[in-house]
Amino acid sequence: MSGSQGDAGATLRQASRRKGSFMRTARAVAWSFFGVRKSSEYERDVNEINPLHVVIAGVAGVLLFIGALLVLVRWVIGSGVAT
Repeated sequence: MSGSQGDAGATLRQASRRKGSFMRTARAVAWSFFGVRKSSEYERDVNEINPLHVVIAGVAGVLLFIGALLVLVRWVIGSGVAT
């Protein structure tokens, strides 16, 4: 393994040990869906939240978004507004 890959692996392992709360991560991911973040909050999140939590919250957020869209489309089609 080269030096840069070893450094990246150590950095990732260190980041995954962060004890940031999942709710804070979920809030950060929710704000990222809107594209609205203060730079100070972004810097704080980068240093505190767990990257694994970001991935889990991101996937959950996408699934919820898709589910909400499906419910909305079914409601519009079922109500007859789309005809």
